[in-house]
Amino acid sequence: MGQVLATVQEKFHGRQWKEAQIRKISDKVYDRIRADSGDAEGLTFENLYIAVLCVYNDINKHLPGAHNDPPTKEKLKAMMQEYDINLDGLLDREEFAEFIRKLTPDALSAISLNLIIALILAPTVALVTKRATEGVPGIGRVVHKLPNSVYASIVTLGVVLVQKSGEGCE
Repeated sequence: MGQVLATVQEKFHGRQWKEAQIRKISDKVYDRIRADSGDAEGLTFENLYIAVLCVYNDINKHLPGAHNDPPTKEKLKAMMQEYDINLDGLLDREEFAEFIRKLTPDALSAISLNLIIALILAPTVALVTKRATEGVPGIGRVVHKLPNSVYASIVTLGVVLVQKSGEGCE
């Protein structure tokens, strides 16, 4: 029981939880790329580029929202020079973790904004405007008979569909 409460408490500390998740992703990708490449010291630029593509692939696969494009090779080269603290041309585990932490906040904040709109704002607006739609002839009786939870779910589904259709246009 104590572990469950600790896990729930950890999830509600948003910033700390997010940083822990980013660290888990960066460690997993770092280990996978190093094992595949055989680099003993750290990640070369070519392996760093592959690692960034893997991180963005995981973000796009597992998190809701619009597709997030990885940065260009030129931007990655400049960032690699900034985060290569020991100037050996390789990023070790800690340098790579800081690199990924700096690289991902824009993508994660866009995802967070989409979730707030779809899961909090849309149902709230639906419930606030339900009474106004009850006065519309023909539709009003149907809206009045629908439970609040069903009405909010229908409006939320509509908002999510509109968000998804907007992603295809970009």
